[in-house]
Amino acid sequence: MLDRLEKLLEWGGTRRKVALLSVSGLALLMSMLGMEPLPFEISWIAIVLCGVPIVLEAVLGLATAWDIKADVLVSVALVASVIIGEDFAAAEIAFIMQLGELLEELTVARARKGIERLVRLTPATARKVEGTREEVIPAEEVRIGDILRVLPGETIPADGVILSGHTSVNQSVMTGEPLPIDKETGDEVSSGTVNQFGTFDMKAARTGKDSSIQRMVRLVQSADAGKAKIVRLADRWATWIVAIALVSAGGAWMATGELIRAVTILVVFCPCALVLATPTAVMAAIGNATRHGFLVREGDALERLSCVSHLTFDKTGTLTCGAPRVAAVRSFLPELPEQELYRYAACAELRSEHPLGKAIVRCYRKDSVQKLPQPEQFRMIPGRGVRAVAQGKELLAGNLELFRENGVELSDEARRAAERYQEEGCSVIFIGMDRQAAGLIALSDTLRENAVATIREVRDAGVVPVLLTGDHGNAAARVAGQLGIDLVCAECLPEDKFNWIDACQKERNRVCMVGDGINDALALKTSHAGIAMGGIGSDIAVDAADIVLVNDDIRELPHLLRLSRRMMGTIKCNLTFSMALNFIAIILAAGGILNPVAGALVHNAGSVVVIANSVFLLKWRRKNA
Repeated sequence: MLDRLEKLLEWGGTRRKVALLSVSGLALLMSMLGMEPLPFEISWIAIVLCGVPIVLEAVLGLATAWDIKADVLVSVALVASVIIGEDFAAAEIAFIMQLGELLEELTVARARKGIERLVRLTPATARKVEGTREEVIPAEEVRIGDILRVLPGETIPADGVILSGHTSVNQSVMTGEPLPIDKETGDEVSSGTVNQFGTFDMKAARTGKDSSIQRMVRLVQSADAGKAKIVRLADRWATWIVAIALVSAGGAWMATGELIRAVTILVVFCPCALVLATPTAVMAAIGNATRHGFLVREGDALERLSCVSHLTFDKTGTLTCGAPRVAAVRSFLPELPEQELYRYAACAELRSEHPLGKAIVRCYRKDSVQKLPQPEQFRMIPGRGVRAVAQGKELLAGNLELFRENGVELSDEARRAAERYQEEGCSVIFIGMDRQAAGLIALSDTLRENAVATIREVRDAGVVPVLLTGDHGNAAARVAGQLGIDLVCAECLPEDKFNWIDACQKERNRVCMVGDGINDALALKTSHAGIAMGGIGSDIAVDAADIVLVNDDIRELPHLLRLSRRMMGTIKCNLTFSMALNFIAIILAAGGILNPVAGALVHNAGSVVVIANSVFLLKWRRKNA
């Protein structure tokens, strides 16, 4: 019986409530205007459509878990008003309460599919090698010690070690860094990462639930389940409100012998304005946030954001543009100008599929109007670089292993120059010409235009900025120094970000995470509030976040922090006003000055004031901001 009742109340969801409220509102308006087209009091339409669900929910809560919420007091007031014939008062109370609940529901998160997308990163099949035979098997059948073959473009099915071959692997799912990492025999690879160029054989070391991608899935699920939702204030205090209301009404009845005074006290005790105080402010703040490029996915996200003490940033794609650019060109040959070296390097990389090679070509074309000639010969060497012939020159572009395998020697001075660039966080491509080291090209990510100003304003808002990145220490320290960030944690895997945020929050701090990659999903879920970059961010990061920055303009982050605090100030103001109004109305009802209808109208007036105060949040922005 109770199960059927619960399903009945859930049927139709938000659309049902909008329809019922529309019809009930029209009925109340007609009743106020004295229009009675039906053979019964028209306000009964609102009582049935809005009031009956409230009574049923109260009964269900009491019967299943002795759960006393605000709807218990409302139900008592509704029934009492109907008994003494104050139908309009009962209808008005029911309508206001259902309106408040609808506004609250509209701020609650829609169903998210981020975990499902994360699960889909796990490959369905694997290529198992036994001797000369290769067999495609379901990924869940892979066992520790199996030899697996991974082709270019395939997702690695298990954690393990490369036995033969060399390649480049996209590890952004784990580290967030967009540049592929060169791998060769003896290197470890992780499940869920993508093999980009070469074919290799590997030995499975961790499979199934123990693999990296599955551990991330489990952590994201547990983080989501552990994030507490904020309870509506009227429900939190419901037990006390119900008890005080019943005692006050009973006392007034016994003292005066007038039942109408007791019913009026129950009516004015109904927390109508109290119920509207929070959702109206939250919805207005969400409207303000939307105007500044934020999509608020969780109803209580701004409430949680208002109390954060630390704002943690991912580096790549969040504080930086996420695309490598040529930072320096260095020639090792006196007779070879740097601009000419740059052109030869771009020619060699013209047909490359490697992100660094593409970056060299893109930057050269942006910096020079001179057309690049097509290479006469081209060969891509996975995990090493490229070999090409252009304008009669034999060219090499790649890493030190490429030079070593082709017998090209690098001087100590050239090595020291490369190390200096690497210490600054740059990726280095060595350029060889006709079997000698010709120079190098250093590439680095670049800061977003407003990153420095954003970090400064975050500090001014009283929040500590933190850098959590999967990039290596030198690159992280360089970016943090440019931005003025003191707290840095580099070379972070998803679990490392999770552990840092979890440890910080256990010290009674509140952390907000800002990120864009799949590897940030766990941190976004774990943090007190999560903000994802919507333009360049992965679908999984967006689904894991409470708030999405649609246009990736991080300069609006300080406004969002201040808006969330302003919203909480408005909520507190609304609550103070609504409770003061209730207190005054109770005194007037006990003195016989207010009847049930007048008490209901007082609630209307209080609700209007609360809504009007909340509306100011729609266009709020700090002066001189």
